[in-house]
Amino acid sequence: MAVNGDAGVGNMNGDSMGVQKKKELITRNLQEVLGEDRLENMLKERDIKIYWGTATTGKPHVAYFVPMSKVADFLRAGCEVTILFADVHAYLDNMKAPWELLALRTTYYEEAIKAMLMSIDVPLDKLKFVKGSEYQFTKEFTMDVYRLSSLITEHDARKAGAEVVKQVDHPLLSGLLYPGLQALDEEYLKCDAQFGGVDQRKIFTFSEKYLPQLGYAKRIHLMNPMVPGLAGGKMSSSEVESKIDLLDSPEDVKKKLKKAFCEPGNVKDNGVLSFVKHVLYPIFGDKEAFKVERNAENGGNIEFPKYEALEESFAKEEIHPADLKAAVVNYINRLLAPIRQRFQTSKELQELTKKAYPDPSKMVKEDFLGPHKLDIRVGKVVEVEKHPDADSLYIEKIDVGEAEPRTIVSGLANFVPIEEMKNRLVVVLCNLKPAKLKGIMSAGMVLCASKEDPKDVEPLHPPTGSKAGDRVLVESYEDGTPDDVLNPKKKIWEKLQVELKVNPEGKAQWEGNDLLAPAGLVTSKRLSSVPIR
Repeated sequence: MAVNGDAGVGNMNGDSMGVQKKKELITRNLQEVLGEDRLENMLKERDIKIYWGTATTGKPHVAYFVPMSKVADFLRAGCEVTILFADVHAYLDNMKAPWELLALRTTYYEEAIKAMLMSIDVPLDKLKFVKGSEYQFTKEFTMDVYRLSSLITEHDARKAGAEVVKQVDHPLLSGLLYPGLQALDEEYLKCDAQFGGVDQRKIFTFSEKYLPQLGYAKRIHLMNPMVPGLAGGKMSSSEVESKIDLLDSPEDVKKKLKKAFCEPGNVKDNGVLSFVKHVLYPIFGDKEAFKVERNAENGGNIEFPKYEALEESFAKEEIHPADLKAAVVNYINRLLAPIRQRFQTSKELQELTKKAYPDPSKMVKEDFLGPHKLDIRVGKVVEVEKHPDADSLYIEKIDVGEAEPRTIVSGLANFVPIEEMKNRLVVVLCNLKPAKLKGIMSAGMVLCASKEDPKDVEPLHPPTGSKAGDRVLVESYEDGTPDDVLNPKKKIWEKLQVELKVNPEGKAQWEGNDLLAPAGLVTSKRLSSVPIR
């Protein structure tokens, strides 16, 4: 059933609150507010308009209750709240979300967020959803992007994105544009304030500096603290053990919470406690005390009306991590029960879920052009010599787990000393059609990170512990069968190669999915944010 109640500030109607009560509700549990005086003055005149943005890529998970608990506060304080689905940013973010899926995923996000807010009995009459693509392709927005780019220095753009954009020696232009695009969202959504994590602070101060130079108002900025995930770091939709899906069964919730990082006495880097503070107390705390159920021999049940008392008790090791986790499991299942019911009783929502997040293994068919068609293996260079007719080429004998080593010609002579090639583990594409290179038949390709200006090439690194012949698969496409030989007339390799890249962290990926050997990730040590060729 939904979480309901009548008492406390959490259930007051925004119209019946005074200015101080509204301000208290808007700002509680925030780490910082920029423009607090303007917030109070504006509240004396009218309710404010707030926006929060999210990229529609991975499925929303239980950590979304952290921003949603604040969205709930905003709505209960009478604010008008706009949730921006950053579909354009989602597409450009390493091309993780195929464009044709974005409309479905945006719809899924909207339904999931509505279900989350309804599960905690939040009025939705002042909530609206906007897609970035609805205005970011307009003539006016495009002109403002150009106007803004004429004002911003490269130093300021890099500094503004320092906490949210991977910092590399040669950054992508998109990373430098990102802070300006987010700043313009404030004007085009006609908001009074933007809400986000404290990791967005430099983007917020950047916005306050540059929007007035375009003739636009300076906005208020509301910042949540960064809440650690259940594994101890940032909770991410890509970390399976750190993520509790909104539709997970009670049994799965219990299983995942059991693995959560919750060190006895540790209150600093404790994702379980942080979830209690930033989600459970704001949602339940006005109506009931937080209850930890224990056996009589362990002290019996105990209740904590205030979070500070729970934290103090845990710091003194009066509350065992297992008991805290068991309590959190109960509360999370109370939150998720109405969401599960909403999706389980609607065929339309079940169908939407399948279409927005299809099972990758079921997508892998013989006629589906995907990375499962590539026969990529770990190889060991057992012999290497310079090509007699080309100074830039090596002729290598590479063991790829077959009866005899393969002869492969590669253009690495100008980039890797011959001594470093001997006995080296490399990553080899094994199902290209053999072809002559300067008179030598080559039966494969050594895959490399490749940079154009200045020219640099680095063979990809298999993980430590790899051996010749180990298959290298693409995450989410593990079930496919590679072609015996890639048909050159169909340009299969050429079409798939354009999505092979090294990401900013040095991980080899295809469309944002990691290249995996049995021993771990395939990486590049020196080069990042470059194509793989």
